[in-house]
Amino acid sequence: MMKQDSNHRPVHLMSGFVVQTPFAVDILPRFEQSGGQVRIEWNPTSVLVKEIDSGKRADALLVTREAMDRLVEQGVVDASTRVELLRSNLGVAVKRGAPGPSIGDADQFREALLNARSVAYSDSGASGIYFSKLIAQWGIADKINARATIIKDGLAAEKLLSGEADLAVQQISELLTVDGIEIVGPFPPGAQNALSFSAACFAGTDNLDETKRFLAHINDAAARETYRRYGLEPV
Repeated sequence: MMKQDSNHRPVHLMSGFVVQTPFAVDILPRFEQSGGQVRIEWNPTSVLVKEIDSGKRADALLVTREAMDRLVEQGVVDASTRVELLRSNLGVAVKRGAPGPSIGDADQFREALLNARSVAYSDSGASGIYFSKLIAQWGIADKINARATIIKDGLAAEKLLSGEADLAVQQISELLTVDGIEIVGPFPPGAQNALSFSAACFAGTDNLDETKRFLAHINDAAARETYRRYGLEPV
């Protein structure tokens, strides 16, 4: 690994979990080889936004497009540095070797949720917030939540390995970060809600040049190919 260049100050990034695995396996090591260094605080977008609203700042931010839109309007981030990165589909996972239900259409998906012993999902992440609204719209929220395994943050698929749940719902890229699980498939048409993610520099960062170099790096051709390998769609 290349030693950090004294001219490259570490970039402080606040980021959603969506890119955690592609960053770890390829994107960050390549940036370090170029002499850069990054310090990342991982949290769901909803948590990051609350921290920002309370006054917390860094050099860069990676969150859902909707959250970024609001922060641009507020002048919290530098709109001229904004990068539209990727889309992430929501999916369903089971423990490896367990039978996966049919979820090819909305009716099958609804039935699979009702038949599950326990569905694991996060109530603070963007995927979990959407899932909560979906099951409420379908009129099955009370039945699902009566036996759901709801986590505050982290990875829903870990609850498959512990045996607390037999289905896990989250962004496919996040499900794939857990060894020992299998993806049943994406949410079907009529239930899917692809989440788009953006990155930008915070307004007023005193590490602008290096931060912009980092944002260019996470959107280069090699990074985009890595995203695809982990179920993400570059835009």
